[in-house]
Amino acid sequence: MIKIDNTLVSEEILEKKFVCDLSSCKGACCIEGNSGAPLEKNELKKLEHSYQYIKKYMTDDGIKEVESNGTWTVDIDGDYETPLVKNKECVYAYYDKNKILKCSIETAFNKNKINFKKPISCELYPIRVNVIGNLSALNYHNWEICNSACILGEKLKVETYIFLKKGLIKKFGKPWYNKLQKVAKNYLKKIKNLK
Repeated sequence: MIKIDNTLVSEEILEKKFVCDLSSCKGACCIEGNSGAPLEKNELKKLEHSYQYIKKYMTDDGIKEVESNGTWTVDIDGDYETPLVKNKECVYAYYDKNKILKCSIETAFNKNKINFKKPISCELYPIRVNVIGNLSALNYHNWEICNSACILGEKLKVETYIFLKKGLIKKFGKPWYNKLQKVAKNYLKKIKNLK
C-alpha cells in the first residue's frame, strides 16, 4: 500500500489495466453479487430527493421494491447500500434495447433531470474504499465478471487509476489525484526497471 495524504492506495490500482467493456459483460456488476451497491451517508438524501426523476427509468419490480422498503437499505454490518430486487439486481438497474444493464440514476443524470450521477462506489469500481480509523484504504477488487474489462484495459494500455480519474477526483479531489499520478509514474517506472 502507498500512503497519499489520508489514503492508502493498493499498488494493484496503479499496475492493473482496466476499461469497462459493457458489450461483453452486459453490466453484470448490477445484478451479480449478494448485496447492493455501497452508499455513503451523504448519498442517502440525494437518492430520496432524486427518486421521483429516477423512477421514470426503473423497472416495475424496482419501483415496487423502493416504494415498499425505501430508496436505500442497511446491511447486516450497518452499512448503507442500494436495495435489491428479489436478492438479485440493484433496484436502479434496467435493461436497455441491447440487453445491457444500465443505471436509472445515471440515465436521469445524463438527461439533466438530477445532479447526482450514481453512487460513488459504482463510479469507482473496481476500486473499493474501506475506512480504517482516519484513513481510507483503496483496494482493487478482483471479480471474474470483469475479466473482459481487464482484457480491454490491457489492449488499450489504460491503468485502473487512469480509467477512474473522474470518480477519484470527485471522491478525493484534484490535488490528491495529481499526487497519485506522480506516485504512479514513479512506481511504474521503478517496476519497469526491475523487469
